Amino acid sequence: MFPSSPPEPTASAHNAPLRDVWYLAAGSEAVTPGRVVAKTMLGEPILLGRDKEGRAFALRDICPHRGYPLSTGPFDGREVTCPYHGWRFDTAGLCTAIPAVVEEQQPGPGKIKVRSYPVREQQGNIWVFFGEDETLAPAIPVIAGLPDDARPKLREVVILEGGIDDAVVGLMDPAHGPYIHRSWFWRTGRATRVKEKQFEPSPWGFTMTRHKPSQSRAYLVLGGSPTTEITFRLPCIRWEHIMAGDHVMCHFTTLTPISGNRTEITHSIYWTQPWLTPLTPLLRPFVKTFLKQDCDAMTTQQIGLAHAPPLLLLGDPDAQARWYHRLKLEFERAKAEGRPFANPVKPRVLKWRT
Repeated sequence: MFPSSPPEPTASAHNAPLRDVWYLAAGSEAVTPGRVVAKTMLGEPILLGRDKEGRAFALRDICPHRGYPLSTGPFDGREVTCPYHGWRFDTAGLCTAIPAVVEEQQPGPGKIKVRSYPVREQQGNIWVFFGEDETLAPAIPVIAGLPDDARPKLREVVILEGGIDDAVVGLMDPAHGPYIHRSWFWRTGRATRVKEKQFEPSPWGFTMTRHKPSQSRAYLVLGGSPTTEITFRLPCIRWEHIMAGDHVMCHFTTLTPISGNRTEITHSIYWTQPWLTPLTPLLRPFVKTFLKQDCDAMTTQQIGLAHAPPLLLLGDPDAQARWYHRLKLEFERAKAEGRPFANPVKPRVLKWRT
């Protein structure tokens, strides 16, 4: 039976990502002292590094002299050197030396600078801010029950050949499971049943309130009587927080725009159950399989989306997708109008078959 209100069409074009927000740049383990990492985020070349004191930093990966990638040069823990003409820059982006220019032609201190980006490191993740005003940004999530220096026990990164909006909607979709995630260890057929979950607005997003997991067999290894809570927060962060007795497990998924039609998906898993750690080599293939199934489906979807069809988000199964678009629109409107963000999501029970 169709709802009384008509379905909402949405544009399938790859919309521009939000900018006054924090994006996951890399896992802490990927940026070690004495070396730099080149990334492309939001279409911008980024150099990530860690100084001798262990502090992470991010610079625009272009030398202002001749446009050479700074990440191709040496880094001594204090300065990165452009290998083309030897220009040096500190971790704040200030130019500290121009070897070929004689003393009387040297620009004054602080005259030349490459852009530096605000960086935060939290619970094993390095985040970079791309906007102009950090006070507007949704807070970086802190995973409850884990220390500030916690690091994921397992992490997988994949690249989706698709835009950020398509990736977000695809990963939060609750109805594709019987068709996409068919595996001997999870679901072997298309048998479906009705699910009914309570959702509440939460900071910068919404939360499926704590409940007993539907796929309870997969959680037996955690022991006790596990419960789970799933939260989405702008710009594109989704995490499932599982409690089993005194222990915590968290599936933490972040999406980072690389360009208008490429998205990096990072899935990190934390846990406090010591008996799970030896099983990491066995868990990794399952995580890879799930991510590959999602990416394969969304990559195939791009064939149709290339024609920019209007999309119909229909009924409760697509409610979270509609909420995402409304949250994103409200974020931009609040910024343009100079007012506080007002969460458009209202408490609601959603029902769907999966």
